Formats: sequence, C-alpha cells, structure tokens
Amino acid sequence: MTAFFQGLGLPYEWAWAISTICGILLIALPLMLGVAMIIYADRKIWAAMALRRGPNVVGPFGLLQSFADGLKVMLQETIIPSAANKGLFLIAPIITFTVALMAWAVIPFNSGAILANINVGLLYVLAISSLGVYGTIIAGWSSNSKYPFFSAMRASAQMISYEVSIGFILICVVLWSGSFNMNEIVKAQQGHVLGLFNGFVFNPLLFPMWVMFLISGMAETQRAPFDLTEAESELVAGYQTEYSSMAFALYWLGEYANVLLMCALNATLFWGGWLPPLDIPVLYLVPGVVWVLLKILFFFFIFSWVKATVPRYRYDQLMRLGWKVFLPVSLLWVFLVSGYLMLTGHFS
Repeated sequence: MTAFFQGLGLPYEWAWAISTICGILLIALPLMLGVAMIIYADRKIWAAMALRRGPNVVGPFGLLQSFADGLKVMLQETIIPSAANKGLFLIAPIITFTVALMAWAVIPFNSGAILANINVGLLYVLAISSLGVYGTIIAGWSSNSKYPFFSAMRASAQMISYEVSIGFILICVVLWSGSFNMNEIVKAQQGHVLGLFNGFVFNPLLFPMWVMFLISGMAETQRAPFDLTEAESELVAGYQTEYSSMAFALYWLGEYANVLLMCALNATLFWGGWLPPLDIPVLYLVPGVVWVLLKILFFFFIFSWVKATVPRYRYDQLMRLGWKVFLPVSLLWVFLVSGYLMLTGHFS
C-alpha cells in the first residue's frame, strides 16, 4: 500500500503514514461493526438455548438492536461518583478499549495480509493483552467503592493467574513452529499431520494444549463460567458498577473485542489460520480471510454455548484450576514437546 501512495507522488514518509492509517482503519472499523453484530449473535444464541426469542423488534430480525443500544448509551449522562478519582476513573475504560484493539495489529487474515508482520508477533500479543489488567484495576480503585474494588482484585488475580499457563501453552506452539512470527506459525501448520491436516490441533501432543488454551481464554476474558468479576449476588456489576453512558460502553466493546481476539488466536495458533482444515488444492480456492472468519465465528459460538450452559465456578475452584491443574500440566507439556522434538531431530 505504501508503494501505491508513492506512485501518487507522495514522499515515502507520507506514503507510509497514510498506508498505516488505512491499514488500521481496515481492521478497526470492521472490528467495531463485528463487535456490534457479535453482541446480537451472542444474545440470539443464549435465547435459542433457553427457548426464548432474543432481540427481534429493532430492524429486520432485530439486527439493529446493538446499534439502538449504542445510541442509548451515547445519549445518557456520564455520572462520576463524587468521591472518585476523576482522571483515573475516565481513563480506565479508554485503556481497556485501546488495548483490546492494539493486539489485532499482528493477527494475519491471509498470507501477508497483516498490519504489522513483526518477528515477535506472539510476544507482542502477550505483552499487549497483559496490559488489559491495568484498565480493570484502575477502574476498581478509582471508583472509591468497595464492590468495584473487590471485583478489580478478583479480576487482576484471575487474569494474571491464567496468563502464566497461557505462556507455557504458547511455548509449545513456538517450539513446534520454530518462530514467534504469526505468519510463520500459520505456515508451519500446513500439512502438519499426515501431510493432510492443517493445524496443530490435529497433533496428539498439541491437542491437550489447545483445550487448555480455549478454557484459559475464557478465564482471561472473564467469560462464563469464569465471570466471577461480575457475580451479581456478590459484587453487583463488578468493577463496572459505577460506570454509565459511553464509559460503560467502552468496557462492553473492549470485552467483546478481547473475546474475538481469543477466538482469532485459537484459529491462528492451533487451527491453521487462513489455511483450510484439509491440505486439498480445491479448498484453497476459498480466500484465506473467509477461512479465518469462519473459524473465529465457530469459536465464538463455543464461547456463547459455554456461557449459556455451564454454571459459574466458585472463586476457589477458578484459582485451583489455574494454579494446581493448568500450570503444572502446561509446564510438564513443555518438557514433553521439547523432549520429543529433540529426539526426532526437529532442532537439528
């Protein structure tokens, strides 16, 4: 794209800046529209599983319900508690929303179709996603209210706990692919099993890691059954209790953007990204971006399915699963995978 703008007579610096902005908008704008529609899909899936109708009045089939909700929060007044730290109170949702968008910079939608094709793309995702805890903890502290503060403590402990096991799970992926680059990780999955299946998930050694990554992703994004930060009977609405209007909407959008990011990471790291499930030439006629979107939607359906059917964990169960099950198992799996790769000469 930079070359295109240079061809219009612009100097390299301007061409690079404009092409970068265009690339950001090409990701951010469809993502925002996707978040609005995915909220609608989430509500329809829950409704179907509970034998209810869900949104069906605003627009055809209720498709405009999310936009009506967005307009409603825009027209509401932003109320700031008198005892709150005003600056931190307002900046917390901005941090959450911004961080949720920044991680998409290294998600590949096709071979080379990536905003920032950096060699440490996976480390970038881990670094950016870990910053999300600041938006949560700042919101709870700046509200100067007990319930948001307790919820922020829960959320920060939960996110940090599961990031540890996610890190060990991703080490297994890096060892097998031999790269931190997201493009290279996807390419390493082509014909990975029997020269026929595209995806690390079809590897018996890496399949348990995908299951743990999927569950850890739900805990990391505070989705049910791990939504202890919003336990209504205990903490009202969690660290968002004192928020209203667009400040609350930014948390809502950031949460769903993070959920979609976890779905994209599942698709990219374990299910072959833009590659079709089978390494058959006719399947490559389907554009890679279509495969990525189909896989993201599939994982989002799993997230909604779990939320609609699985009861909420107790907090001690949540932490026990992270520290006493996922952490030791993922650490053991790093030794198993690295030992297998050394025995088979993978590192030679």
